[in-house]
Amino acid sequence: MPTPDPAPSPHQGLTLLRTIASAVLDLDDLPNPGTFTLPYPEEAQRALDRTVLACLLRGADPPLSVPDLMAWCREWPVVDWPLDVPADLAGPEDRLIDQHAYLPTDLCYEWAVDRPDSATEQIDRALVHAALDRCRAANAPSSYIAFRRLLIERPVLTRDKAAEIALEPAFTPLDGLLNQIYLPAPAGWTRGGHFTSCRRCKTLLVPTRDGGWWCEATRCRRQGDTPVGPEYSGDEGGGVLLLTRPLRLFVTAPGIAELQLERALCHLGLAPELWPNFDAYDLRITLPGGQVWAVDVKDWANPALLGRNAKPLISDPPYDDAFIVVPDHRTTQRRDYVTVVKRYLPQNVKGRLAVLSQRQFTAKVRAVLAEHTGSGSTDEVPEDGDA
Repeated sequence: MPTPDPAPSPHQGLTLLRTIASAVLDLDDLPNPGTFTLPYPEEAQRALDRTVLACLLRGADPPLSVPDLMAWCREWPVVDWPLDVPADLAGPEDRLIDQHAYLPTDLCYEWAVDRPDSATEQIDRALVHAALDRCRAANAPSSYIAFRRLLIERPVLTRDKAAEIALEPAFTPLDGLLNQIYLPAPAGWTRGGHFTSCRRCKTLLVPTRDGGWWCEATRCRRQGDTPVGPEYSGDEGGGVLLLTRPLRLFVTAPGIAELQLERALCHLGLAPELWPNFDAYDLRITLPGGQVWAVDVKDWANPALLGRNAKPLISDPPYDDAFIVVPDHRTTQRRDYVTVVKRYLPQNVKGRLAVLSQRQFTAKVRAVLAEHTGSGSTDEVPEDGDA
């Protein structure tokens, strides 16, 4: 059973990985890295200094510079670094920078969020909370639902389309907010003067050096060759805009699974509510007989970090049982995913949240429906023996 982190040393594995992940994100945010001049951003210099000391204390060769440290992040899985990293907190191929796209990985963002003072999490929350506050003030839950659907279904917009959407009545409470979360797409993501989108997840693809394409969505990469979607000329519609990466990672990616689960539940004859009471949780399901289940869908690369960051669900609107549901593509990749999440849940969460894969959860719903109709139980077999 995991124990709370000891008093953190800046050179201890967990603390240092959080620092390095934050440094990677700071460097990725530089507007013109090709014209970068010293000094390095403060967090990057801190990450280098602490990594060098950690290596020297272990008798290992340290990175010689910030670029050298970034090469470590791209070329070496975290488990191969000369750091003490507890089991489950990094997989055998987990890196902080993707080898092909030279961009921060999902894991890098999750390590940064794992910091108590995470700037990434604060920015993400501030933007979403701004939308929440405005929609609450206008007593417009439908506006918040429209906002969340936009972030999930339209991570790419042209500037003209964004302006058109902003004028729709549903977006009146969100005046000006779209300009803060949809920013000009990275110029380096063009090929032949055009941006190219992924046909599956709708975000922009990154051109690779071998002439191929890389999709940032783990779900897409695991389904085989990248399906090329619509192209956008660089100046189309006044310019191509892309939803900020933290929102693509923590809203768009799980949102795809949320809408998929909503459709599956509707197919079973239920009428799930999305983001009830201004996003108290993701779905509220009323079952035959009146029992109510609350669901938060979580699509994290690392199950241990997901478990460490889990929180009890808000109790308004009320529910009888609460669940964390993990998309099946995560449990397909790692069969013990659900077990690891449970192992790392904080004490104030254990016993208050059940953790299931999407397959396990829908099997549980089918079993309740079958019991209500007297037609027998589902044939679905739970993963990990945890249902």
